[in-house]
Amino acid sequence: MKELRGGVTAPEGFKASGIRVGIKKTGDKKDLALIWSQERCTAAACYTRNKVIGQPLVVTKEHLADGHAQAVIVNSGNANTCTGEAGIIAAKRMAALVAERLPVKPEDVVVASTGVIGVQLDVSPIEAGMEALVAALSKAGSIDAREAILTTDTMKKELAVSVELGGKTVTIGAMAKGSGMIHPNMATMLGFVTTDCAISSGLLQEALSESVRRTYNRVSVDGDTSTNDMVVLLANGMAGNAPIEERGADYRAFAEALDYVDTQMAKMIARDGEGATKLVECVVTGAASEEAAEALAKSVITSSLVKTALFGSDANWGRVLCALGYAPSAFDPNKVRLAFESPRGYLEVCVDGAGIPFSEEKAKLVLGAQEVTILVDLGGRPEGGGQATAWGCDLSYEYVRINGDYRT
Repeated sequence: MKELRGGVTAPEGFKASGIRVGIKKTGDKKDLALIWSQERCTAAACYTRNKVIGQPLVVTKEHLADGHAQAVIVNSGNANTCTGEAGIIAAKRMAALVAERLPVKPEDVVVASTGVIGVQLDVSPIEAGMEALVAALSKAGSIDAREAILTTDTMKKELAVSVELGGKTVTIGAMAKGSGMIHPNMATMLGFVTTDCAISSGLLQEALSESVRRTYNRVSVDGDTSTNDMVVLLANGMAGNAPIEERGADYRAFAEALDYVDTQMAKMIARDGEGATKLVECVVTGAASEEAAEALAKSVITSSLVKTALFGSDANWGRVLCALGYAPSAFDPNKVRLAFESPRGYLEVCVDGAGIPFSEEKAKLVLGAQEVTILVDLGGRPEGGGQATAWGCDLSYEYVRINGDYRT
């Protein structure tokens, strides 16, 4: 597997674009993106489990019911959520606008939106900008597209890799947005993944669902599950590999590459948490099962007290043990070992559920890094059994400032 440049346009046959049409009322940031495949794709998606879902998700679910798609249109600046029937009409109009200018059926267009909830989406700026959006489609257009989907994000998130399948080079590309309201339960983050792999829609959905479970669903910035969370995967088959229609070696290799892409994207989202100063990773080993380890790791990275301690580079390990204790997973607190690790060093702070002497100076050094790992050994099953990793970030003053007046 090899990393490449190009994001969603790295795979054969995909083009993208991004422009500003004025959905965002202030500034000069791009706010409308388009991804298009030369060939119709098998498609898969995972969606938010929030009971309140955005109108674009309603339309997208309908369009992907047959397991196929060919284009994605995304706007930022307005979530088109809690907008009733008018919001459904707006989302369908966005799909129709794409179909009017490209050889694509309206029902083969994925629609996504992100931004303020509860405000009607005016489609007229999108309609006015469609000619320019389509004209801008290119292999280099991923640069503009990845920018156009952002809201409070401070960094653009994209990645591409290639892998050999049956003598053919298959490429997977991705772009995502997400900085706040991040606590995916899919199965405000949006992820778009493209590939030129030939694979059935059923196996594509299986690979995506399993990958989402291990990656995006193990990220949390602030504990808020967005109404618009969505990850979509399009596969146009233009790599020329023998179609993957069973769970053999090619499927496993594809799934491994997809997992790598999604893991890196998930970590980028956590690193870019609103107001965050550091990426936090929690690795739990020795649990009764992977599911138990996942629940414990997520409990730690979602704890506000753990997050604030890390912002202050304070080795307050008792908060970690406390967060483990209220997770819905059984373990023996008297067997727990805790340590902090970063590029600046390793620091063990707790053995058999009790604190041990450590240097506060070294603790400040280790926890002052931009990436910090919390290592939790439950003393149960040996490594390779019940283990999982989750990703989050610290909680700073800046988070409150950003969200205190987000709407106004």
